[in-house]
Amino acid sequence: MISNAPLLDHYTLMWRMRAFEEACLEGFKSREIHGELHTGIGQEGIAAGIAPHLRRSDGLVSTHRNHLHALAKGVDPSALMAEIFEKETGLCRGRGGHMHPFDTSTNFSATGIVGASLPVALGYAYGFAKEARDDVGIAVTGDGGVNHGTFHECLNMAAAWRLPLVILVENNSYAISVPASAVTAPKAHWERAAAYGAKGWSVDGTDVAAVDGVCGEAIAYARAGNGPVVVEAFCHRFRGHYEGDADSYRPRAERNRMRDEGDPITKAEAALREAGLTAELLDRTRDEARAEMGATLEKVRADAMPDASTALAYRFVGEDAA
Repeated sequence: MISNAPLLDHYTLMWRMRAFEEACLEGFKSREIHGELHTGIGQEGIAAGIAPHLRRSDGLVSTHRNHLHALAKGVDPSALMAEIFEKETGLCRGRGGHMHPFDTSTNFSATGIVGASLPVALGYAYGFAKEARDDVGIAVTGDGGVNHGTFHECLNMAAAWRLPLVILVENNSYAISVPASAVTAPKAHWERAAAYGAKGWSVDGTDVAAVDGVCGEAIAYARAGNGPVVVEAFCHRFRGHYEGDADSYRPRAERNRMRDEGDPITKAEAALREAGLTAELLDRTRDEARAEMGATLEKVRADAMPDASTALAYRFVGEDAA
């Protein structure tokens, strides 16, 4: 089933996503966020496009670049940001941090290990099938992740048992600093699905309406009991692999072209202007998103850090700080 959600709804969600990432950048600059920070700036079209097709009961497992998928799944922005800022009010009480958030209320989780999202999402899909539910397990990975054995093993098992596994490949053309063309034989990852008797789609990930349409069809196909699917969405990450990455492996001209031609927000805005929406409305949408996430940032900054005496707590289910 294709959503055809109003483009203004997509535009609003994409601005909320970008504003969230911009708030996280403030925390990185001030050193309130420790360790690596991977943002999805430039890739908002994929998360916003899949959002209308996600149920809270679906299991979505993301990667180290996970904030946008969490927001698409309905994770509370304040609890998510608090986790990234390592606060006691975070999803995991600050213990998971930026790369390992987990939210049981929305069946969302992420892992910093490349390719590790697939086995977890497969587990969701297996469980849903055993319980005769029409929910789906969604594994988000990148062009680097599809070269891991987990991609092939999980796709094979899902196809053999007709499990409702959705593999979403965000292809931004680089596995950290390595161009996909240098390490991947197939020209398109989605074509690998056919080798396992699965169905595959490709889509321009910078076109949020196109992502909505393709993901709607793909997820409906998996929900109907037809087995696994692979969706490859081509996109650009505007910043380095992580904050602090010099990004010297990409020529400046290439980076400029990505921003000029491949910004999903700019493309959606152009379409909305052509449809007759005013600049005032679009500017207000952007400003409201930034105000919302700015207020969230200020709240999170005031939240308490975990007590050092509880550093070894919450390692097991049911364990508390006592």
